[in-house]
Amino acid sequence: MLSHYPTRAALGTTALVIFAAMMLTAPGSAQAKDNDNDTRECSVATLQGQYVFHASGFNILAGVAQPKAIVELIHFNGDGSLYSPAATVSINGVVGRSSGSVGRYTVTSDCIGAVAFDHGPMFDLFVGFRQTELYLIQTGPGSPVFGGTAERLSR
Repeated sequence: MLSHYPTRAALGTTALVIFAAMMLTAPGSAQAKDNDNDTRECSVATLQGQYVFHASGFNILAGVAQPKAIVELIHFNGDGSLYSPAATVSINGVVGRSSGSVGRYTVTSDCIGAVAFDHGPMFDLFVGFRQTELYLIQTGPGSPVFGGTAERLSR
């Protein structure tokens, strides 16, 4: 009489194949996990290349909130200096364009920094996990409520 159940030998072979497959994939999994390291360090050299910055919020003037939005190209030189070849800003519906702004930036080893445009606004800066994305919030004089992100376009 034939049985519909596998023999012990067949079960043993099946178990051995499954065990071998698990062992072969385990080192790759461990290696991938070992390479997934959340620790990193930053410096001014971390920011190098052209980024597009977009932000929105408000300026507060005499207790009145005025809407503000900007799209700007910023080129970080990797040495603490920056150049903005073009920007468009809208403050309370009045649109303005500029080009040729320069400034300085700092970045500490824990990926926090600051941006200061000559004759312009200042921002606190946080480098994103992928280092191609930055998070900025305007600081400095006045009462801005203004923040946004910058994404690297090229090196």
